[in-house]
Amino acid sequence: MARRYDCNDATDRTTGLREAASAVRRGELVVLPTDTVYGIGADAFSSQACMDLLDAKGRGRNMPTPVLIGSPNTLHGLVTDFTEQAWELVDAFWPGALTLVARHQPSLQWDLGDTRGTVAIRMPLHPVAIELLTEVGPMAVSSANLTGHQAPEDCDAAQGMLGDSVSVYLDGGPTPGIVPSSIVDVTGKVPVLLRAGALDADELRKVVPDLEVAN
Repeated sequence: MARRYDCNDATDRTTGLREAASAVRRGELVVLPTDTVYGIGADAFSSQACMDLLDAKGRGRNMPTPVLIGSPNTLHGLVTDFTEQAWELVDAFWPGALTLVARHQPSLQWDLGDTRGTVAIRMPLHPVAIELLTEVGPMAVSSANLTGHQAPEDCDAAQGMLGDSVSVYLDGGPTPGIVPSSIVDVTGKVPVLLRAGALDADELRKVVPDLEVAN
C-alpha cells in the first residue's frame, strides 16, 4: 500500500522525507515534486530500481532515465570531460529547469537504460526535492506519468496513474507548470540545445553565445 505525505504540513513533511529516503535505500520507488512537474524517482545506483521505474511508466530502455542531484558539487563524481561552458551553464541556471547531457564517469556502476555513455542531469529548484536528494544522493527521476500520458502537475494525477507501484508519495501541492526543462548537450566542443523548454536559445546564449540548436 502506497503512503502519501502532505509536505505543506511540517510534521508530515519530516515524516514523509524520512520514509521516502528509507524507501529509496530499499530500492523502492517514490514520487516527488519538482520545479517543473512531479517525478517518479529511484536510487540511481540500483539497476533493479531503475528498471522498476521504467516498468512503472511503461517505458523501454531506449528512453533512459535522467538523474537529479541536490548540489552542483555532486557533478564531480558523476561526469567527465565537463567543459568550462558547461560549468558556466550550471552557475547561471542551477538549481532550475536546465538539463545537461554529459558524459558520465566510465567507472560508475549504474544502469539507467541505453545511455551510450552519457547522462541527462539536473538540479531542480524545489526544496522538497533538494532535501530528499541531499539525503539519499543522486536519483534516477522521470516525469511521474504513464508513457503517452501528460506529465502530472499535482500528486493526485501522479498517484492516479502510478498507484501502488510507488511506495511513497510526497505531495508538495501543484507544481508551477508543465513547461519541461530545457535540454543542452555539453558532450562536444559547442553546447547544443536539444529541447527548448523553460529556457529558450536566446536566454541560454547570454551565457554561452556559441550555443547551437539541434535540427
